[in-house]
Amino acid sequence: MRFLPAPHWPSVRGRAWADAGPLLLVAIVVAAISLLAAVVPPLLRATADDAARDAIREAPDDSAVRVDARWEDDYGPTGGRVRNARLAEDMEDMRERAESTLAPDLRAALRPPVTTVTSLSLLVTDGSVQRHFLLAYLRSGEQGPAVTWVAGGAPKGTAEGNREIALNGAPWEVQVGLSEAEAAALKMRPGDHIPLQDEQRNKYNVKVSGIFKPVDTADPAWQRTPWVLRPTLGLDGAGTTRLGGLLSADSLPDARLATLQDQLRRTVWFSADPDELTWESAQRLAVTVATLKAKSASSAERDDSLKWQTQLDRVLHKVREQVDAATAQASVLLIAVLAGGVLVLLLAADLLTRRRAAALTTARRRGASLPTLATELLIESVAVTLPAAAIGVLLALAIAGDAAIAGVWPVVACAVLAGPGFGTVAAARATRDRRTPANRAARRWQQRTAQLRRAALDVAIVLSAVGAIVSLRQRGVGDSALPAAAPALGVIAGTLVLLRLMPAGTGLALRRALRSRRPLAVFGAAQAASTAGRALPLLVLTTTTALASFAVTLSATVSHGLADGAWHTVGADARLDVSPDATGSTPQLAAKIAASPGVTAAVAGEVISGVRVVTNDTSVTPSLVIVDAAAFRRMLASTPLGDLPALDRLPAGGALVRTSDDSLRPGQQLRLYVGDGAGTYGTSGYGVDDPDEAVEVTAVGVAPELNNLGDVVVVDASALPSEPDTIWATGPGAARAVDAVAISGHPVVRTEVLAERRSAALTSGLLTLDIAAAATLLALGLLGFALGAAATAPERWRTLARLRTLGLRPRDTHRVAAGELLPPVLAAAVFGPLLGLSVVWLGFGPLSLRLITGQSAAPATVVPWWALGALALVLLLALLVVVPAEGAVRRRQGLSDVLRTGGD
Repeated sequence: MRFLPAPHWPSVRGRAWADAGPLLLVAIVVAAISLLAAVVPPLLRATADDAARDAIREAPDDSAVRVDARWEDDYGPTGGRVRNARLAEDMEDMRERAESTLAPDLRAALRPPVTTVTSLSLLVTDGSVQRHFLLAYLRSGEQGPAVTWVAGGAPKGTAEGNREIALNGAPWEVQVGLSEAEAAALKMRPGDHIPLQDEQRNKYNVKVSGIFKPVDTADPAWQRTPWVLRPTLGLDGAGTTRLGGLLSADSLPDARLATLQDQLRRTVWFSADPDELTWESAQRLAVTVATLKAKSASSAERDDSLKWQTQLDRVLHKVREQVDAATAQASVLLIAVLAGGVLVLLLAADLLTRRRAAALTTARRRGASLPTLATELLIESVAVTLPAAAIGVLLALAIAGDAAIAGVWPVVACAVLAGPGFGTVAAARATRDRRTPANRAARRWQQRTAQLRRAALDVAIVLSAVGAIVSLRQRGVGDSALPAAAPALGVIAGTLVLLRLMPAGTGLALRRALRSRRPLAVFGAAQAASTAGRALPLLVLTTTTALASFAVTLSATVSHGLADGAWHTVGADARLDVSPDATGSTPQLAAKIAASPGVTAAVAGEVISGVRVVTNDTSVTPSLVIVDAAAFRRMLASTPLGDLPALDRLPAGGALVRTSDDSLRPGQQLRLYVGDGAGTYGTSGYGVDDPDEAVEVTAVGVAPELNNLGDVVVVDASALPSEPDTIWATGPGAARAVDAVAISGHPVVRTEVLAERRSAALTSGLLTLDIAAAATLLALGLLGFALGAAATAPERWRTLARLRTLGLRPRDTHRVAAGELLPPVLAAAVFGPLLGLSVVWLGFGPLSLRLITGQSAAPATVVPWWALGALALVLLLALLVVVPAEGAVRRRQGLSDVLRTGGD
């Protein structure tokens, strides 16, 4: 035990009280950085949870898990079809079989099932507009949606028991109920028969048993089949209206007989419950869903096995890409702040060591061992650091409900070890008995050895930065800390190079000052040259400025990318997607919008999804946009989307093309198949009698990104007949004008799209983190500058006081002091933003910013020069504040004090 260090507690307490200010500053830095390091990961997880839930809410149909199963053949022993009175019980058996197949974790994330039995789409043959009718049997969980019969009654069975009917008999009758809205649309009353036929002109015998109104329109069964409650437009093609009739458990067996063998489809729907999901459970759920789909029976199988379908894994995969991109950006920013905090703590430790150098040397000369001094300093450091870190973690718990302890340890370790390490080394160097060799060659060997060690450290840091940047560009951030640290390491490596060049720069300035007749310039340059070799002040100030420049550039790029993505999503200031039943009035709507106040242009066109385009041996199915090319060009020229001169070549048989895989390129000959190939009414509003007949055009340019269509072909309205269904409008009054005719379609306003994307969980969180990181780094840089100035202040002002004895005026001493402190400030103000922008150029690509901005390609880098200029201005203002503050503190220092300490 006698070999263990024995701390001298009065010395520990005395040093702590004497340096209470710097120690409090260290505690504040530790608490602030610990708070940021502990709070960002849980906030990011919470944001990822919100993003996963929002994605499921925005795509309820794609997120639903669907299971289908064929009916068993119902042929009887004599060749007819047998009525199965237990068909409703069979549906319940299918539901239970589906639920039992689901894994427990998947079932817990899904809402109660909705069971549906629907027929094929039948044509209503009453001579009116195109109307389609479907039979529907619905169950929410174990019971049907509640209804109130206002006329007639619930559908009943046409027959009883299991009887066989002949195949060549009259159409079997089935009873259905109609909602009030659909009965009014069809002009039907209980007892009426709905005139229906299929595409092969087979007649169907459907009788109205009664008219109902729903008890709860929010019932999941109605949400899954809204066309049973009210006529729904466009589900069976442009210009069509879908209606539905409600079956009961009694009439379901008759619906099977009233339709052909495979015309009645049974399905169990499991909607995802976003409230039950977290980001981690969503990832497990995606794997479970993919496994379920892989084990599902093939659709070609003719038995009653379950066939699972869902796009939930794709929805979650898209969210995962966004969360991974957000995590990468947050990791880069967090490591940048941690790097700045660590450097400031090292500088604070250096300041404490300089203040205590005399006391530590005296203690060492009086017999204190180095282990004892190290132990005393370690006790003090632990007593300051751990409570400060605990405060940061507690604040993180209060803010986010959780804390990432792992991110706090680097800061704690640096704060605990830096002070004892610097102090022990200083005490050892001050009391070592190694003498300077008298031999010049030996002195040169020592000097070169020190230079080689320093060069080896510099090379190691530069190589680490190069490796991190290469890893970032090749593999992205991923789960490794090295790529995420690439910007911070790159900036530190660049600052080291600048540090090694600083003595040459200050030496050159000194030589030029010596040739001038301005003594103040000589004194300032001499002071700057004498302190140019100090690494930490320059390292802290330049690194934090560069990383702050990186953060503000990231914020500006994301903000501009969001705005650009909103323009490409809408295609103008506002857009009206005209409803199918109102497409005939699209030209009148466009004229009305164009005449509205504040509208500079309004262009109507048609957008057709999934048009077959053939070129050479390639066949793709992009969206087709048919529009007046000249008017469209004039409109685009007034927007940030830019002018497209190639639009002028469209009337001559040209087309603009855009595909993600570059399968369609300018110069190719394209064949467009825009009909349905059967001479019937197509989605474009006209038919093509010959499926081999195509419209030939030449790709003459690249199409703009419009309406988030992805792959797109744009042709002039003169090349194809069209029925416009989309109106683009520009101008300050475009949003009001489009909203005024919203009853005729779905309005899409650019400012609303932008606001929605900005307020999205991931986007708003990242933008907030960008600003917080930039502000924190700037604060750390200013704090580092103040600490660096404080560390050299005693020696600087002793020198200036001696110069005052030679006739230097007080205001001149301020100028000399500013000249000494100017080089690191000037270097940080000039080279800091340049280093930050170089890291931006190297590291922005792998951060996948397009996933956050909603663009199809990486956003263009936007450099906020005004913000970078403001950073430089803040640094210069800090210099103007620090120098007078130091002068005010040391204004009362007397000549006797200066002369008495002159020999130290």
